[in-house]
Amino acid sequence: MAQQKLDPQAQMVCDLIVASGRPPLETLSPPDARKAYLASKPILQPDPPPVAEVVALEARGPAGPIPLRLYRGQDVGRDGPQPALIYFHGGGWVIGDLESHDQACRALANAVPCTVIAVDYRLAPEHKFPAAAEDAIAATAWIAANAARLGIDGARLAVGGDSAGGNLAAVVSLDARDRGGPRIVYQLLIYPATDMRMGFPSISRHAEQLPLTRAAMRWFVDHYLNRPADAGDWRASPLLAPSHAGLPGALVITAGFDPLGDEGEAYAKALAAAGVAVKYERFAGQIHGFLTMGRIVEDSGRAIALAAAGLREAFGTA
Repeated sequence: MAQQKLDPQAQMVCDLIVASGRPPLETLSPPDARKAYLASKPILQPDPPPVAEVVALEARGPAGPIPLRLYRGQDVGRDGPQPALIYFHGGGWVIGDLESHDQACRALANAVPCTVIAVDYRLAPEHKFPAAAEDAIAATAWIAANAARLGIDGARLAVGGDSAGGNLAAVVSLDARDRGGPRIVYQLLIYPATDMRMGFPSISRHAEQLPLTRAAMRWFVDHYLNRPADAGDWRASPLLAPSHAGLPGALVITAGFDPLGDEGEAYAKALAAAGVAVKYERFAGQIHGFLTMGRIVEDSGRAIALAAAGLREAFGTA
C-alpha cells in the first residue's frame, strides 16, 4: 500500500493541540482530561445546528437512571412513528458526555432526517467494565420498550457511535442478537475500538499520532478494564465474539492515521465474513476523532453524509 499523507486539515488540528500546550492525556487525571476534552469543543466543532426538538430523558439502568437526550431532526415526518438512531459518544469510556457530541447528534438527526437519542452511560474509572456496556444495553432496551411514547418506530432502531461509542454500539448489537431483541436494523461504527488487546500493527504504526497516541489508548484501557483478562471478553472486545453472524448491517468508518484503524477494518472484515451486509470506508488521510472536528476538518461533514445515506437505506427512507 502506498504511503498516505496526513490530510492538511488534520495536520492543522494536531498543530493546534501542540500549540495549546495541553499536557499528554495520559498524564492527566480523568476529571482534568474531561475538562480538557470539553475545552476543545468550541475550537474544533461547528456551531450546533438547530433541530426540531430536544428532550431530556432518563432510562432505567442497572445502577440507576441513565440520562438520555432526544433530538428530533428538522425534517422528521409527523405522520407516524419515525426511525431512530441510538448514539453512544466516544471518549475512551473515560471522557465525553452528552455535551461533547451534541453537535454531531444534531447534524445526524438533520442529515438523515431521523430522531437521534444520545446515551450518557457511566464512565470509568469511577465505573469500570462492564458498566458502560451494561448501560448501553439497558438504555437500548428501555428506548425500544418506550418507542411508542417517544414517537419512534421500534422496528426501525439503529445503534451507532464513535471510538468507544462504536465499541458500545457493536456490543449492543451482539447482545441484542443473543437475547433475541431489541430488533436493531443498522450499526454505525465510526473508528470503533474492537480489540482491547492492543495488538494490531496500526497501534505501533501510529503510536505517536495525535490526538490518540498509543500511550493515551493504554491510559483509556487501563482505566476502563479491571484486569488484563477483561480484554478477552467480547463485551470489551467485540471482535472476539464467538460469532458475528446474524448481526445488523453496518457502516464501518476508519481513519488512516489512527492507532485503532486496523481493528476497525478487522471488524468490518469479520462482519463481512459472517455474511453481514457491511460497507467499509477508510478516510485515508484522517486522524482519530475527526468526526467532532468539523470546524476545521471537512471530512467530518463527509462522514455525516455517508452515515446519513446508510441510515436512510436501513430505515427505508432513502
